[in-house]
Amino acid sequence: MARGADKPALTLLLASPRGFCAGVDRAIQIVELALRKYGAPVYVRHEIVHNRFVVERLEALGAVFVDELEAVPAEAPVIFSAHGVPKSVPAEAERRKLFYLDATCPLVSKVHREAERHFARGRQIVLIGHAGHPEVIGTMGQLPEGAVLLVQTAADVDRLTVRDPEQLAFITQTTLSVDETGDILAALRRRFPNMHGPHKEDICYATTNRQAAVKVIAPDCDAMLVIGAPNSSNSVRLVEVARNAGCARAFLVQRATDIDWPRLAGIASVGITAGASAPEQLVEEVIAAFRERFTVSLREVATATETIRFKLPRPLEA
Repeated sequence: MARGADKPALTLLLASPRGFCAGVDRAIQIVELALRKYGAPVYVRHEIVHNRFVVERLEALGAVFVDELEAVPAEAPVIFSAHGVPKSVPAEAERRKLFYLDATCPLVSKVHREAERHFARGRQIVLIGHAGHPEVIGTMGQLPEGAVLLVQTAADVDRLTVRDPEQLAFITQTTLSVDETGDILAALRRRFPNMHGPHKEDICYATTNRQAAVKVIAPDCDAMLVIGAPNSSNSVRLVEVARNAGCARAFLVQRATDIDWPRLAGIASVGITAGASAPEQLVEEVIAAFRERFTVSLREVATATETIRFKLPRPLEA
């Protein structure tokens, strides 16, 4: 290991905003407060957020993560993840008389309500999103099968078969690439010019802000590390955004031990950001790993200030 003057100089550009968004912060708080109020175990359907470090910490406190409600005993509280769930899930919880808390991000719930309003007005709905993602499964599950059509790329728009082109509306997953979604939306508008949209952008403020910060620093970096999980949509999008913004060596790492140091040979500057479900502790861990190998000059690049906070479920407010 290089020491002192033997260490090469390195500039770390730290993107801000980064890391936890208000929806993730709220979801984690819900699990922590439920454990405090009701005692362990508290069950959680699916990962509360897409980050193994967060999940393992909550497991150590007494949270039990399960795939489906059938694994939850009748006397235990259960929490639904931040990504949202199909309507069939709370319906099943009520049928079994389970006590449940919904940690769905309020911005995801907003998309659910939009879908319901369009459906009530007789419109078929096009959802821009990624097949199989929990948020997409939850959003499509708000309405009867067939009411929501999924498109993942601009090419999908050409293959779309709709009931009535004059009675269409679109909604989007909240964690998409802003630029890619714009391309898909442009294709939809070209083919269906009278399509209805949301009153306000569905892609959440945190996703937008983190992508904007990456776009600012990526052109000045020899490499960029995005701290996040491979199943975290917003984290994967940040890697894509960095590459599209001019930083070819952009990599996703879950924590410092995942850094592939040979791939960073010869660098003089590295950008660092974190997906919306990655805690700041993991950012500090990555910075410490660079300090062990380099003489680091740290510069934070702030492009927005986030002050949004979401209310907790009523049973946990007291």
